[in-house]
Amino acid sequence: MKFIKRLLTFALICIILGVTTIFGFYLYVKPELPDVATLKNVELQTPMQVFSADGKLISQFGEQRRIPLTLDEIPPQMINAILATEDSRYYDHPGIDPIGIARAAFVVATSGSAKQGASTITQQLARNFFLSNEKKIMRKVKEIFIAIHIEQLLSKDEILELYLNKIYLGYRSYGVGAAAQVYYGKEVSELTLSEIAVIAGLPKAPSTMNPIYSVSRATSRRNVVLGRMLAENHITQAEFDQARAEAVVARYHTAEIELSAPYFAEQARAWMISRYGEDAYTSGMRVFTTVDPKLQNAAQQAAIDNLLGYDQRHGFRGAVATLWKPEQAAWSSDEINEHLAKQPTYGQLQPAVIIQVEGKTASVQAKGGSQHTLEWDGMKWARRFITDNRQGPAPKTASDIMAAGQQIWIQQRGDNWVLSQVPDANTAFVAVSPQDGAVKAMVGGFNFVHSKFNRATQSVRQVGSAIKPFIYSAALDNGMTLASLVNDAPINRWDQSMGTSWRPKNSPPTYNGPTRLRIGLAQSKNVMAVRVLQNVGLDETIDFLTRFGFKKKDLPRAEPLALGAGSLTPLEVAQGFAVFTNGGYYVDPYFIERVEDPYGNVVFQANPSVVCSIECQQEQGMAGQSNTTNPILNDIAISEEVLGDDQQPQGPHYAQQVISEQNAFLVREMLESNVWGGGDWRHGTGWNGTGWRGQVLKRRDIGGKTGTTNDSKDAWYSGFGPGIVATAWVGFDDHSRNLGRTSWNNNQDKNQISGAEAGAKTAQPAWIEFMKNALDGVPVQRKQLPENIIQVRIDRDSGKLSNQNDYTSMFEYFEEGTEPTEAASESASEGIFESDSSDELF
Repeated sequence: MKFIKRLLTFALICIILGVTTIFGFYLYVKPELPDVATLKNVELQTPMQVFSADGKLISQFGEQRRIPLTLDEIPPQMINAILATEDSRYYDHPGIDPIGIARAAFVVATSGSAKQGASTITQQLARNFFLSNEKKIMRKVKEIFIAIHIEQLLSKDEILELYLNKIYLGYRSYGVGAAAQVYYGKEVSELTLSEIAVIAGLPKAPSTMNPIYSVSRATSRRNVVLGRMLAENHITQAEFDQARAEAVVARYHTAEIELSAPYFAEQARAWMISRYGEDAYTSGMRVFTTVDPKLQNAAQQAAIDNLLGYDQRHGFRGAVATLWKPEQAAWSSDEINEHLAKQPTYGQLQPAVIIQVEGKTASVQAKGGSQHTLEWDGMKWARRFITDNRQGPAPKTASDIMAAGQQIWIQQRGDNWVLSQVPDANTAFVAVSPQDGAVKAMVGGFNFVHSKFNRATQSVRQVGSAIKPFIYSAALDNGMTLASLVNDAPINRWDQSMGTSWRPKNSPPTYNGPTRLRIGLAQSKNVMAVRVLQNVGLDETIDFLTRFGFKKKDLPRAEPLALGAGSLTPLEVAQGFAVFTNGGYYVDPYFIERVEDPYGNVVFQANPSVVCSIECQQEQGMAGQSNTTNPILNDIAISEEVLGDDQQPQGPHYAQQVISEQNAFLVREMLESNVWGGGDWRHGTGWNGTGWRGQVLKRRDIGGKTGTTNDSKDAWYSGFGPGIVATAWVGFDDHSRNLGRTSWNNNQDKNQISGAEAGAKTAQPAWIEFMKNALDGVPVQRKQLPENIIQVRIDRDSGKLSNQNDYTSMFEYFEEGTEPTEAASESASEGIFESDSSDELF
């Protein structure tokens, strides 16, 4: 009895000491314990996603990939696999497992270090949210107390749901939903039992037991999980045998991108960070942009194909690298694969190594190990590049172009693979809605991986003749008409400030004497543009151009402004052309339609400036009638105010009219002539505009303007169709290089482009291909005449009234009150604008 009493006394003392110790530990660590009540309102870090206007995923930003799921959305087999492996008594213990703790304590006592854990799922959740992974006794003590608090605060199901969404499972995936996507590209509900077991085994060592890092370790761990599920009667022996027999096959899956628009995605990312800060990356917000998938795909294809076409007609710059020479042993397929795996892929372009060259074909091994044959039609373009202005002779065999052992670039066209190369020049393309400024498509360069610089919004380049429609708009506002005669003759004037003569020339250098304004713009006559600017006045013209959103600092106060000395971005050019297209209204371009939080609540809604319809004019009152003020700065201020986070847009935000509807209509007429020309070809008076290649679209409701700068450093084409305005640009990032010229390639067909590069040859083909797709299925728009626009028959030569009903006359549009009043029989020299110099006519 004495022994029993002593034993009971000793046990009681141990219990008292144990409780006292635990209570002491609790008092000691209590100041450092976090407030677990925050778990009640925890917001799991989920990546920010960017979508197109119709909900197609463009990109995903954020270090942690997570797909939050409710417990009901997680398959029972996944839950059972996790519980069987990590915490089989989960629903029976109060947050800590005494048996597991005792086992871990024994290991510490015998080994002197904390080599083994005894963490329940609740403890793991505590560690994931509040603690580090360091194996120290004090961290374990804190973990236990936090786990007990969590169990008091949340139900078992709530704890398990948080755990299954929070646990790190390798390759930046957090939670079982993200892991299913990362390793298998599936929804968690689509996983097989074997795949479920692989994921359920990851919490033990996610970095080294995942199936991408080590198939053998992942397989071994999967089998352990399946064994635990069998032991806990969660699966049958047959299910165990079948799942265990499956091979572990996995690969890294990125987010399922549905639309390639990387420059758009970057624009959205930068906007979100500037508005919401770094938290945007983990907020799970969904950003819906204005991009239209059909138009984006069309723009991407058109711009890149056009750029590659420009680059290839200037010649082949040779192999990227030589892996072995003819006298050396060829590399093995595995060696080639290992080398190519380290090389980038640029969109359509893939790296490849030439295996064999024979006659007019070549065999290549591409990145990934596939082998292809390059036929002659896919390489015959590749004459040698000498300079931007010179190319070598056309090749006759494949050996004139390449040799075995060389690394090159290839791309797929249809069912065939062809030789290609990364272009030296670059491109930009942007398409906007003229009704509200929504950016519908944007290409910022050849490839986002190759260069993240967005040339559509960031590259300020000289615009060349693309500035002329705005100069001519100022002339119409200043009293000129489409029939006004301007002298198309050389200019030779002494410039005292420069100490030299200024001699602007037409390109090509042909001059027609007195020429109507419509023809001058359509044929891009340089000297006429200068005389038009002189007639309006330099300061007056610059002030007028700011109505289109152009900044004064980008418009030089010099007469070369009429030839395109001003510098703008492609987006700014497009927004300017939108004014002509929509009837004279300035609309702010915008990219973001709305932003939603992870629960679908709208936290931001754009309220763009929209063109006023007939129904809204009474509401708007006098707004939109003035064409003499510049409301652009006011518009921008209004946009910032109505888009604030603390308020929702209140009604439509009407755009202000910066030029009259009549002015916009008349400029559109000249831009349509840039494509369709005029005159009577049967009687020898027919003429084409510089954009005549656009006639292939076979639509009379399109128009545009070419733009080429000095020495062809920049090539532009901007134009419109029903409901869309688009601008294409091609040039070198290196301002010292010009776009050059090409000679005839005997290997190519008669439709090839040759000669000096210019807006019509270098940029317009991209615009045409885009419009083919953008306007497919869009009915041809009938011409709508604004109020006070009339048609008058004029003489083609003099622009005066005509009573002839033959090829010498035509109908021309005028704003009522500006039509000619004199007949063509009077002196043809009258009505031609003159400059201040008595010996020079405009």
